[in-house]
Amino acid sequence: MKQIFQSLENGETLILDIPSPSIKKGHLLIKSSYSLISSGTEKMLINFGKSNLINKVKEQQDRIPDLLEKLKSEGLLSTYKAIKSKLEIPIPLGYSNVGEVIGIGEEVEGFNIGDRVVSNGPHAEIILVPKNICAKIPEGVNEKEAVFTIPASIGLQGIRLLNPTFGETFLIIGLGLIGNLTAQLLKSQGCRVIGLDTDPQKCELAQQLGIEIIPKEFIDKPLNWLLTMTDNIGVDGVIIAASTQSDTPITIASKACRKRGRIILVGITGLNFKRDLMYEKEISFQVSCSYGPGRYDENYEENGIDYPIGFVRWTEKRNFEAVLFALKSNIINVQKLISKTFNIEDSLKAYTSLIKDPQNIGIVLDYPSTNYQNRKIIPLLDKSNFKNERRFVKVGVIGAGNYSSRYIIPTLYKSKIELETIVASSGLRPHLFGKKYKFKSASTSQDSVLRNESINTIFIATRHDSHAELVIKAIKNGKNIFVEKPLCINKQQLEQIKETYEETYSENLKQKIIPPTLMIGFNRRFSPYVKLIKGELDKYKDPKSFIYTVNAGFIPKSHWTHDNKIGGGRLIGEACHFVDLLRYLSGSKIKELGILKSFKNKLGDDTFSIQISFLDGSIGTINYFANGNKSYPKEKLEIFFSGKVILLDNFRKIKSWGLNKKINRKSFFQKKGQRECIFNFLESVKERKPSPIPIDQILEVHSFLLN
Repeated sequence: MKQIFQSLENGETLILDIPSPSIKKGHLLIKSSYSLISSGTEKMLINFGKSNLINKVKEQQDRIPDLLEKLKSEGLLSTYKAIKSKLEIPIPLGYSNVGEVIGIGEEVEGFNIGDRVVSNGPHAEIILVPKNICAKIPEGVNEKEAVFTIPASIGLQGIRLLNPTFGETFLIIGLGLIGNLTAQLLKSQGCRVIGLDTDPQKCELAQQLGIEIIPKEFIDKPLNWLLTMTDNIGVDGVIIAASTQSDTPITIASKACRKRGRIILVGITGLNFKRDLMYEKEISFQVSCSYGPGRYDENYEENGIDYPIGFVRWTEKRNFEAVLFALKSNIINVQKLISKTFNIEDSLKAYTSLIKDPQNIGIVLDYPSTNYQNRKIIPLLDKSNFKNERRFVKVGVIGAGNYSSRYIIPTLYKSKIELETIVASSGLRPHLFGKKYKFKSASTSQDSVLRNESINTIFIATRHDSHAELVIKAIKNGKNIFVEKPLCINKQQLEQIKETYEETYSENLKQKIIPPTLMIGFNRRFSPYVKLIKGELDKYKDPKSFIYTVNAGFIPKSHWTHDNKIGGGRLIGEACHFVDLLRYLSGSKIKELGILKSFKNKLGDDTFSIQISFLDGSIGTINYFANGNKSYPKEKLEIFFSGKVILLDNFRKIKSWGLNKKINRKSFFQKKGQRECIFNFLESVKERKPSPIPIDQILEVHSFLLN
């Protein structure tokens, strides 16, 4: 299918042929009929993409402190690669889509195949959207008109925050797409609406739609006219729908308002307030959040949990429905807002027109029904380009997120293996990284890897809650498996994996077949620094004492990692790394493992201390703290043994005290062993050797943490 993206590296607008999304729980699969290019929002994204790196940084000044901390902690090379990896992922364009339902996920009610619907989906032939941001189009509403529902809902939410009453007078600053829609909706509530824009043609369009505008001769001095027309009282409120970095709109709004007036920001503007104006009049100011309550709430949008209507009357979906009713009742007119219509095939021309012609208000993209193809897998390489040499390791990758794209996939590309298929839930990343690293195909179907007989090795780098199911399916399909940590997130899953592995292992031995390799991405034990430490520790039989300090950093409680059903929590999802490292360095089985948590910790369950004792008498403490400061190193490991001490500082420095041959090394970048871990796994598969991390150690670490 075709979808439109914007490059953040060079500002290029792209139309890519990518795999169609796969249906999932709580979502609808929709074949697009029309989508709307927003002249304000999308032009701003294009201009941002075309700016140079320095200007991009200037526009993201709030992130500079984080960037400097990362530079100090992880080094220049790691920081540069992280920035580059962010910029190389183009972003999808579009947020207003109309189409026909062609697939319904589990736990979705109220929709049928063939329903005409509107959603905030992107410019793509086939889209996947959550049920709570999708509304049915009523009979009597034209699909081409319905495509204006989303921007109109943005204006409607601003109006709801304005809380207008019949007969009040309001000023709309900015008469672009959202400004014109907002003005019409506000006028329908019995209010006097006055429009202001520096563009005469936009003012003329607003007049054609029945909106009163400030006369041309007063554009430079709008306050004089407004005071005259309101008996020197001022307007009751202002909605700013402009898109500018200037402070002028907020200044005009402050001066135009009456005492205790209201200002609602729907668009983008400079916010250099003049305090005396706001103070003397006791003006209220509020920023409107997109389409309404539910926006950016993962429980509402992704998990489908609706707000009770008795407590939240107008959610974003209900705002969509209200706008659709307004369209059906001819309360708003959108026909005059359609500047041009382009076929999806000519979408690049549409964006050229958007940039070159400032008079474009709303550009509509048309998706002819005969064009679309619902393909879950697409070839990336011509068969003539396939290498003829036979290679034993043939790989499929499930998951193309940040870790996979930065470490797993580039490492696989450097290995002498065949890269068959790369899979992710949406088609962009498989297409992007599949092409870049020479995979044969890109897909959104996990079965295209799991059931592909030509693939004998699978890398799993998906969200934590999917690991166990994918591991079990891969074992049953006889695949070698590398799964990014953790192996699973609860004890039941661990038992199922153990049972499935043992059954398959036993059956393979009976048939004299080499069992598949199961490996987990505990990469730290493969770090060159850790290998050096291990070599020193093995020279001494005395018990060791470990202090591992992890300055994990704060992540919001709403983050999926904290959800025990999805991420397993940071104890399972991340701390397993550190338990494995101490297990490896001690060279002894775990005897006991205890966990201390701060019961008064307001940050959540991600600040804890793990105490471990080993059968050989070694002991270890892992302090995993989320309440520290980013300036402090992220990881420090101190090892005390036989009158000696070794310090590993953030995988960039290593120092010793008391050793015959002193160790004192440092590097410009971290050496966490990510690539070495993968290379060791691939070597074991090639040589048909056991997993570099014995399966009993993998199960042991998870068993103690999941108790």
